[in-house]
Amino acid sequence: MGAMVFTGGPIWTGGPSSGSGPAALGVDGGRIVAVGDRADVQAALAKPYELVDLAGRALVPGLHDAHVHPVQGALERLRCDLSHLNDRAAYRAAVAAYAEAHPDRTWITGGGWSMSAFPGGLPHRTDLDTVAPGRPVFLPNRDHHSAWVSTAALAAAGVDARTPDPRSGRIERDPDGFPSGVLHEAAMDLVTPLLPEDTETDYDQALLEAQRYLFSLGITGWQDAIVGSYAGSRDQYDTYRRAAASGRLRARVAGALWWDRSQGLEQLAFMAERRAAAGGRFRTPIVKIMQDGVAENFTASMLEPYVGHDFCGTSNVDPQRLRSYVAALDAAGFSVHFHAIGDRAVRECLDAVEAGGNTQRHHIAHLHVVNPADVPRFAALDVTANIQSLWATHHEQNDTLCVPFFGPDRVAHQYPFGAIHRAGGRLAAGSDWPVSTPDPWPAIHVAVHRTEPPDSAESAWPASQIPMLPEQALTLEQALCAYTAGSAYVSHLDREVGALTAGRAADLVVLDRDPFTPGAELHTVKADLVFVDGTLVHER
Repeated sequence: MGAMVFTGGPIWTGGPSSGSGPAALGVDGGRIVAVGDRADVQAALAKPYELVDLAGRALVPGLHDAHVHPVQGALERLRCDLSHLNDRAAYRAAVAAYAEAHPDRTWITGGGWSMSAFPGGLPHRTDLDTVAPGRPVFLPNRDHHSAWVSTAALAAAGVDARTPDPRSGRIERDPDGFPSGVLHEAAMDLVTPLLPEDTETDYDQALLEAQRYLFSLGITGWQDAIVGSYAGSRDQYDTYRRAAASGRLRARVAGALWWDRSQGLEQLAFMAERRAAAGGRFRTPIVKIMQDGVAENFTASMLEPYVGHDFCGTSNVDPQRLRSYVAALDAAGFSVHFHAIGDRAVRECLDAVEAGGNTQRHHIAHLHVVNPADVPRFAALDVTANIQSLWATHHEQNDTLCVPFFGPDRVAHQYPFGAIHRAGGRLAAGSDWPVSTPDPWPAIHVAVHRTEPPDSAESAWPASQIPMLPEQALTLEQALCAYTAGSAYVSHLDREVGALTAGRAADLVVLDRDPFTPGAELHTVKADLVFVDGTLVHER
């Protein structure tokens, strides 16, 4: 953590209209000492320093992912990983290869399949039975709201035609009523108790792999969007605590403690105990409430029924109880990180903040559909829009599994990031990895252009280069602010990071180019050098 001066390229300090004016930035003792003219920065250091020549490349604050599941992402990369594939044949081949390579594994786990690869978004158990005969298989899809399971997995769990749908879940069925092999939402929990439990070592290794990978993308901190047991994943709270205590956790992490919707306010004391016990690089000032599901399986909570259906999705928490929960959490000093996909879920979350209190840094993630009447309420209630902008395009899954069931009015209400910003709302940004790539630059490309990155697998869809609601686009500066200052704010880290100003931690990224150059291919931007507290943690 010696003294350094960065100069020779544009320095984007962060914040609205900050531009790239400063000529130099000085670091000493892991902190930013000065930003400005090179002579002034050198004078502020008043000691020997290492010169870091930007050579025309841009220096930006370390990016912060405001909604990510790193341990799960890394575990999937190390198991039957389908996230890099996009069609049924490839999935079958991958499962077959994994099954052959791991004959000793009691269960085949991993995941990452795309619903768009199957008619109606629904794979069938017989595909798994064919390539892994007799073996129980449990593979969550990319959004982790559904799982593809084999006949052996269903049999092991005792799930058959007589098994009722659980509350907040649904079992897809064949015409004869027998489960077809897809379990949505809480229905996954019919099987997850049988999955082999991951060990502490598994999770410790996964966290370190996730940290390495995220550092390589220029992400120096994140908010883990579910710290607790969910959908077959064990609680990673102690994993973070061990890493923080040992010094292995170098990223700045805020954990969103999972609110068990089968319980009520009695769990608040447990949340407070966890907050008090966390420390170092891992803090838990946030609680995660998942208010609905996803539109692809009709569990997103909508104000009006899905087209062609007589139901409006699922609100996981009764709206009146949600208000009481938010009031209690707000009074206890917790921020609430809501998951809300549908317009009714978004409204229920905003209503809960309005009724229950908005003294903390509450934020709503995803925002697939937002009724225009609710757009100005983000600013009015000081609720941050936590955006996953990579999804805001005409990609096959959205165009085939969501849009036909929204109808023309709701189609025009998708991902209204620009409208929320123009109304004065605050934006944070995240990836939701392993739902989608944690690389921030393809997501920034979409935020700015509202088209699919040209090199993505989804770009083969004919409509992918037609902007989705281009009036909802952000400028590059707005998108970068969301990934830095906005995300640091919702993670309660804005006094430490999020902008390049004197006194803050030297979490810095040297990009491979200046992204503000006209015509820059944003989706291909890379991180050349990444620093945390002034120490190099990644070099490309």
